[in-house]
Amino acid sequence: MVQPRRVSRVLQITTVQSPTFEGRTFGTGGVVGTYEKLIGRAYGEVDPNDPRNALIIDLVLAPRNASGKVEYAMDVYILKPVDMHLGNRKLFVEVNNRGNKLFGAFNGAPITNDPTTAADAGSAFLMNQGYALAWGGWDPTAAPGGSRLTIQVPVAHNADGSLITGPSYEYLVFDNATTVKAGITYPADSLDTTLARLTVRQHLTDTPTLLAPTDWQFVNAKTIQLLPAGTMFRQSAIYELSYTARDPVVAGLGFAATRDFVSFLRHATAERLRHPNPLAGSARQTVAFTVSQPARYVNDFVWLGFNEDEGGRRVFDGIENWIGAGDGVALNFRFAQPGRTERNRQNHLYPEATFPFAFATTDDHLTGKTDGRALRCRESETCPKLFDVISANEYWVKAGSLVHTDPAGHDLSGHGSQEEGVGEDGRRDAGGVRHYLLSGLEHTLAGAALFSSGICQQYGNTTNPNPALRALFVVLEEWVGQHRAPPPSQVPRVEDGNAVFSVPQADGLGVVPKKALGWPDIPGVTYTGVITARHLFDWGPQFDQGILTNYPPAFSGPVYPSFVSKVDSDGNEIAGVRLPPVAVPIATTSGWALRAPAFGGPDGCESSGQWIPFAATRAARLAAADPRPSLEERYSSHDDYVERVTRAARELEERRLLLPDDVQAYMTQRRRAAFAANLPRLLTTWRRNTRRRSHLGTRAGERREHHRSDDECSAEQLPRGRWHSRNRRNRHRSDWDYIHEDGGARGAELAMPALHNRYASTPPLTDIINSALPVYGLGTTKRSPLRSATSVRAAAPATMVPVVVAKALAPLGGSFRK
Repeated sequence: MVQPRRVSRVLQITTVQSPTFEGRTFGTGGVVGTYEKLIGRAYGEVDPNDPRNALIIDLVLAPRNASGKVEYAMDVYILKPVDMHLGNRKLFVEVNNRGNKLFGAFNGAPITNDPTTAADAGSAFLMNQGYALAWGGWDPTAAPGGSRLTIQVPVAHNADGSLITGPSYEYLVFDNATTVKAGITYPADSLDTTLARLTVRQHLTDTPTLLAPTDWQFVNAKTIQLLPAGTMFRQSAIYELSYTARDPVVAGLGFAATRDFVSFLRHATAERLRHPNPLAGSARQTVAFTVSQPARYVNDFVWLGFNEDEGGRRVFDGIENWIGAGDGVALNFRFAQPGRTERNRQNHLYPEATFPFAFATTDDHLTGKTDGRALRCRESETCPKLFDVISANEYWVKAGSLVHTDPAGHDLSGHGSQEEGVGEDGRRDAGGVRHYLLSGLEHTLAGAALFSSGICQQYGNTTNPNPALRALFVVLEEWVGQHRAPPPSQVPRVEDGNAVFSVPQADGLGVVPKKALGWPDIPGVTYTGVITARHLFDWGPQFDQGILTNYPPAFSGPVYPSFVSKVDSDGNEIAGVRLPPVAVPIATTSGWALRAPAFGGPDGCESSGQWIPFAATRAARLAAADPRPSLEERYSSHDDYVERVTRAARELEERRLLLPDDVQAYMTQRRRAAFAANLPRLLTTWRRNTRRRSHLGTRAGERREHHRSDDECSAEQLPRGRWHSRNRRNRHRSDWDYIHEDGGARGAELAMPALHNRYASTPPLTDIINSALPVYGLGTTKRSPLRSATSVRAAAPATMVPVVVAKALAPLGGSFRK
């Protein structure tokens, strides 16, 4: 990288779109005005002699410019009010995920790397408040293209200029039967396969089989293939490559790049020659938002002291971390692979999760070390206020409880019980940190697509975290700007009796005992209890210097105790923040899942959770031997169900865990969903064995009955929630029966005329169905909403019984897609 002007910080804007979002204005009455988009590159240099940079691995072995500094270059992307005086003078920084912007669902918008259209702003949670938004590259392994944000950092060399080589490791899994070549992160020092090792196994607990050197080859220094050429990698099998790599990059410069970019936006002036700061004077408060990988990055960012800039100032005032748990990102190592993430089947042998796990200062009984992620920033008085928000999945696949316990598994003293969060011993609980478990959620942006199982055995967990994330963001802002204390941490705790420890196994994994957890025997659902065990791995004597000489380590060693939340009799988690789909359930939701047999099952299904619906009726439940109460046993009517959901949402609002707008959205969507809930009864005759037909008139009171069976209903009465039958023996049947019964296309044919005529003055049928989709954050299995009744098969209305409602609607559009 060569720059003609060598200055400490340069921001070059190469593309400006003003206004962007097709000129849409934001804020109540448009008070924030329009936004503009700035795209460019930031060039920086760091001083290896500055103690703040000294922790960057291999920085002293990087090439330097004429002033003795090490250079980097990064992509940047800014969205800001055209008139910054109309904004709120606050900066929202999303730390990108492998170069991608993932804030869309949080902002009430589509997920895109280049938001441009009015629709791309969605409900504009952030823009309507007047935030400036910024992104900068930090991950040297992020793939270029697709408007992703990248960073260029130098390759390290030995002091004599020779190449650096060392052990590297690749965990390779392809959930398809078509892959014939596999890329690797760092170039191989030699293409001789006798100097490398490639193994394969079908399941994580199987003994790996060593492939002969003649069974595979290096196509080039960064690609391998099986032999003969064209041989496919086995679907979902685990391949592991150990080899000698060369040319490690100084990956830890990514931390400095984020620090310097945000500091520039906060403090640089508008008068800088040629390259002024576009936010000069308008970033008085800075809050970071992260999803998954960058949450782990921010954990390390704070731990390594990078929240203090080179002028000794705080970088981020507040941080909302979503689904990072207590892990790091393995960026600050030689031959770093920050794109990896450990879960209950994958990537266990990378240095992602090493002590310290918690922000509080704790003693590690296994290593004898004392440390905490907030230790350095406390010493420099630059700690941010931080919310660690995690799903149930992190407890199962990342030993997530360690973020709020000591390494021995003990609750941190005073954790979450005092407003300032300071422990009773004055040192254990980091005062600026809160922890919130969103109960029963999978590792997700906005919940799984409805009826999608992917490579797992069960449907994915549809619960949407964003209503809670938005509320917590506002609470964080109030904590930072107004010093208003947030709600206490809400996590499972040993002292509260709602924590269940995992039991380490000889195969390197752990198991959560079914009985201790309280998991019910659900028909058709397999429970193995598999969970990640947090080992103290032996990576060799130079580990503390960021160099892995024993790589990969053995899948063994001492284990740090970890636990998950107990569940209730439905299988839903007890501890944490229970959003309405968990508090007022129609299904069992879990943060764990198992792979389907064709994809390596029953190994863990990594980031996925489960959504396992309840039976409709008591009779159906008993027939299936399902111990969970049916819908008709839980709720006396649909109104009863809606009232309970509304009450649960309002209770969360009172605790500052839902915003009024999101509470209102729950209520509005459910009122519309109440109509959608009746659609199955409108579209079926409810009895497959009915031999006589019912002819429906066009208006109420004009119904013409011709040989109607006693077991048939009046479709015109159903929208008002009334069951009409001449046969008294049917009167005791609940609404749930008719919502759940399957009908044929003839039922739709009979019901549609009455439906059309009765509701001609209301929104079109497809609009009503679409309006029901957001309930619980559910959407279509396609990106676009429903266009016509024939596309109902591609989606499902999110009512209290979405599975069966969708099945009942299926006759309109052919077979329903699972």
